Amino acid sequence: MIPRAPFGRTGHESRRTIFGGAALSRASEADADRALELVTRYRVNHLDTAASYGDSELRLAPWLSGNGRDRFFLATKTGERTYQGAADQIRRSLVRLGVDHLDLLQLHNLVDDAEWRTAMGPDGALRAAVEAREAGLVRFIGVTGHGTMAPAQHRRSLERFPFDSVLLPYNYPQLRDPGYAAAAEALLAICVERGVAVQTIKSITLGPWPGERPADALTWYEPLDAQGDVDLAVRWVLGRPGVFLNTASDLGLLAKELDAADRGGPRPTDNEMEALLERRGMTPLFV
Repeated sequence: MIPRAPFGRTGHESRRTIFGGAALSRASEADADRALELVTRYRVNHLDTAASYGDSELRLAPWLSGNGRDRFFLATKTGERTYQGAADQIRRSLVRLGVDHLDLLQLHNLVDDAEWRTAMGPDGALRAAVEAREAGLVRFIGVTGHGTMAPAQHRRSLERFPFDSVLLPYNYPQLRDPGYAAAAEALLAICVERGVAVQTIKSITLGPWPGERPADALTWYEPLDAQGDVDLAVRWVLGRPGVFLNTASDLGLLAKELDAADRGGPRPTDNEMEALLERRGMTPLFV
């Protein structure tokens, strides 16, 4: 069974594998139903989506109707940077999800310096998130980021505001970059000290797509897809105590990730991961 762990200081015990709602961005209702069957089978109790993930919020709404809302810790994201834009988007997400409140509202991919200054300013998205929390529409507030600057910007964000969670890329090839590894370790140390939940993405990245990204690709990176390779990558991430793994944006990989997390096992050694890296030609997604 996928283990639970405290999701930071929120008081919620989340499964350490979180359903990544980006996988529903282009999904049909039948696809979403099949995904819910998997989520239910593995007792996943935390859903993470975003306003910008296509139809994802709409596809999650039936999961949350009736008694379903009580089964899940529900998180979404706003990519708006201004106060009014974020306020409007938060309310739209509530309508699309068919709920009266969110457990976690995250400022989405807040890495660019100019966008960070706007979002954190007096008329920025953070003010809208705080007001939504005060109005009972949101319980907790987090921040997410992509790219090599995400760990450093999250540290900066935590100095400005006591966010409840962060989200960043975390996988073996990316952590082989000494600069990224140092920044990530510094961030994780602060999160442990302050009780901030740490979510990880891109766990099963093989590398950037070679050449043009395939038109039918559901992940914007090339993923590992063989079960044994997925096992190693998932166990490596979950071998870090306290972190959570958000599943990839391809429903075809969901069962493999959940199965790997469910079976568990010790964290692979560096030698095992180096062998995987060499055999599959894994490279960092962000350079």
